[in-house]
Amino acid sequence: MNQPAIVKPCQQETFQKGNVYCQYDNTEIGTFSPKMLDGEYWQEKNAIVGSAQGRGTTWFIATENAKSEASNWVLRHYFRGGLIGKVINDQYFFTGIEKTRAAREYSLLKAMRSLGLPAPKPVAFRVIKKGLFYRADLLSSRIENANDLVGILSEKTIDDTLWQQIGKVIKAFHQQGIYHHDLNAHNILVDKNKKVWLIDFDQGEQRSHKNKWPEENMARLLRSFRKEVNRVANFQWQEENWQALLNGYQL
Repeated sequence: MNQPAIVKPCQQETFQKGNVYCQYDNTEIGTFSPKMLDGEYWQEKNAIVGSAQGRGTTWFIATENAKSEASNWVLRHYFRGGLIGKVINDQYFFTGIEKTRAAREYSLLKAMRSLGLPAPKPVAFRVIKKGLFYRADLLSSRIENANDLVGILSEKTIDDTLWQQIGKVIKAFHQQGIYHHDLNAHNILVDKNKKVWLIDFDQGEQRSHKNKWPEENMARLLRSFRKEVNRVANFQWQEENWQALLNGYQL
């Protein structure tokens, strides 16, 4: 894998008013407003350039508000999964700002960027507390000219060299103790230069290497590929592709 690029450190600012707490990177945002964590805010500015569907809608934003060249952002609202998500779909029990889903992912993204790992840059997060619960949103940089593996493999095969590169990148994260809670084919991107990125680190964390979590992470990814074979028409994945990925992981 190429040597990691030198990453300019984030310049953090906080905003707090009433039950709203935000943190943002002032190298990315000139004039901050909590409304920037609302999809409706960007819709009114005609700045929405795309979206993706998961548990909720993820908005892709192109804005002139950014202070840097990286003015394309991703806005995600945190939603619960599973059965409980059908009852309280976007509310979480509040035990402190630093323990919220948004603050934890924001901090992890900062840490990964400082290590030169190919992950999105954190731009801002917002936590809105109401009683014992909170809702949260995250704004991060968008990986330009990239597609996820599900989108790529639904159209074409990829060669062993790229599979090995994917394995190398995952290993680089694991070597730094980065646990990805939901490592799957949707959360691995490849850009036009064939650079591999990992995204969506909700519930991720830095862990020690004293247990078997890397193996469990990889097993989850393998299940993901096998699931997509049965879900996506003409999904271009074979079991031997997994071996190519492992070859890169083991280098």
